Amino acid sequence: MNFEILAPCGSWESLVAAVRCGANAVYLGTKELNARRNASNFDFDELKKACAYCKKRGVKLYVTVNTLVFDSEMKTAYETVKAAMECGADGFIVQDLGLAKMIRTCFPEARLHASTQCSVNTPDGFKLLEELGFCRAVIPREMSLDEIKEIRKSTDMELEMFIHGALCMCVSGQCYLSAMLGSRSGNRGLCAQPCRLEFSASDKRENALSLKDLSLINHLNEIDGAGVLSLKIEGRMKRPEYVAAAVTACKKAVEGVFREADGHALKSVFSRSGFTDGYFTGRRNDMFGIRQKEDVTAAAGVLKELSHLYDNENPLVPLDLEFICRENEPILLKGSALGESVTATGAIPERALNKPMTDESVKARLAKLGSTPYFPNSINITLDEGLIVPASEINALRREVCEKLGRPEQKSVTALPYEPIGPRIKKGAPYFTARFLRAEQIPKSHPFRRIFLPIGESDGAFIKTGAGVELPRAPFGAEERMKKRLLHLKEIGVKNALCSNAGVYKTAKELGFTPFGDFGLNLTNSEAARRFNSPILSFELTLAQAEKINAEDTGVVGYGKLPLMLTRNCPVKNSIGCEKCGKKGMLTDRKGYKFPVICSDYPCVELLNPLPVVLSDRMSEINTDFVHFYFTDESRDEIEQIVNIYKNQQKSDNNYTRGLYYRGVK
Repeated sequence: MNFEILAPCGSWESLVAAVRCGANAVYLGTKELNARRNASNFDFDELKKACAYCKKRGVKLYVTVNTLVFDSEMKTAYETVKAAMECGADGFIVQDLGLAKMIRTCFPEARLHASTQCSVNTPDGFKLLEELGFCRAVIPREMSLDEIKEIRKSTDMELEMFIHGALCMCVSGQCYLSAMLGSRSGNRGLCAQPCRLEFSASDKRENALSLKDLSLINHLNEIDGAGVLSLKIEGRMKRPEYVAAAVTACKKAVEGVFREADGHALKSVFSRSGFTDGYFTGRRNDMFGIRQKEDVTAAAGVLKELSHLYDNENPLVPLDLEFICRENEPILLKGSALGESVTATGAIPERALNKPMTDESVKARLAKLGSTPYFPNSINITLDEGLIVPASEINALRREVCEKLGRPEQKSVTALPYEPIGPRIKKGAPYFTARFLRAEQIPKSHPFRRIFLPIGESDGAFIKTGAGVELPRAPFGAEERMKKRLLHLKEIGVKNALCSNAGVYKTAKELGFTPFGDFGLNLTNSEAARRFNSPILSFELTLAQAEKINAEDTGVVGYGKLPLMLTRNCPVKNSIGCEKCGKKGMLTDRKGYKFPVICSDYPCVELLNPLPVVLSDRMSEINTDFVHFYFTDESRDEIEQIVNIYKNQQKSDNNYTRGLYYRGVK
């Protein structure tokens, strides 16, 4: 097996631990625009030092810029990428498709890696990423082995996958729970992890949204057979001992020497009631767990031992040495490693009075590479007879060669200037569009220019209402079934498709539908919004931010119980079963709020906010081109009342929220 072991580094100590324990690559973030903003992270001086440290040891370094970016931050993003490239970063992990476009345009030499936060989970989605200039993509954690194999067939991109670490309940990039509850956005690197708190589907106290940590170290043969290149470890918020344990375990597994004791150390340093491989194997009935007292006490017993794993430099890099010693000429030592060659010269040798140097004595001296990242690969000696040089002189040459190799240098970067897109001035009152969960909710007379129904609604519903089709947000493993259904809907006259996922947007367009961008695309800047037709902008924007997005025909979700989570493992099914739920599932949090759970005949379920966003009395403050209504569990009568208060710009008499439209996210 020939994998890249990719380790998380939230601090310098974790970087050293990762490299010394045998990581082939590391990923880390700068102080801004990364998905772990609460880690120590690296300023630009520290990043330069980190790049030099990794380069000297033959380790790749990838910089995370894997958050959503506002228009006001695009210039900062440009400067971050430029500085990282000048430091020698080997690639950029990116979530935001607008940011990806800017990097691709301004830095044509940059290597783009698509973050799992891109929420792409179908073969067509991976094809799209490749078309957009990505050379690598991170596979969603929720995918099974068979689904990963289908992705491998669809693209020539490098594939990277998480094999160990924390497992979110929500599909990456589709969680708005932390943002909605406390303005700390998971899409912006500040998730507060409210999902780890109590949520119950029954009368019992439960942690229905907390999964065990992922571990696939026992599945490397299958992963290798699926064509995955990079094994990624999660954990930029974790301590160096955790990084050391995880990298060591992965390396041993790749080498075929992983033992039960290694697994015990890995579980002891951090787990939540053990580990799970449920998504990978398709057995999802035992995936839930929390951090318990015994998990914490187990860590205390192994931290000191694990810290010794990275006490000393690990000789990772083969070094070729050539020593030339001729009479009446300065001695010369040439060193070559990682495609780089350097030389050092010393004193002129003397004639030996007693015991002259030999090839063997010189080799023995040059081979002493302890406390360096090098090990001797080949040592060639050219030595005239009868000469001698002090041992200290040879030692000094060896040290000089090792110090010269891999020295940091300012990299010349091809960078085109970036001019931020200015705000677009929109005029006129916004028109209305709507999505309904069921056809019977649609009023006989309504003001909506476009309406949409989920793909699973009956043929008759589409024919009768003239609705477009809302595509699944995460059709894991179901792309072919979805395509077959879409082709049939096209035959019966359906023309429009509402798409919350870049992959299904591509699918709908190629099948001849007019695609429209939905909120799940997470569009927070003008560059990203311009990639899609009539896009519904992210509801993590404020109204002031949304109105400045410079793209054609943009909208905001102006009404609805917003989907806060999209999850492949139904928390209600896990707790009480489908029969008892009867498609009326709820989760109750520790404060008594009830969150509806909406299921689908496609792989994922949605967790809704308890209260709807209502902006009926703030319509004069909405300056996008249209307002979208997201109807879920409302009756037709309720919908008619809702439409009426929006027409008249009246305040609702029911409980509601303004969402994030005025308070925003951090």
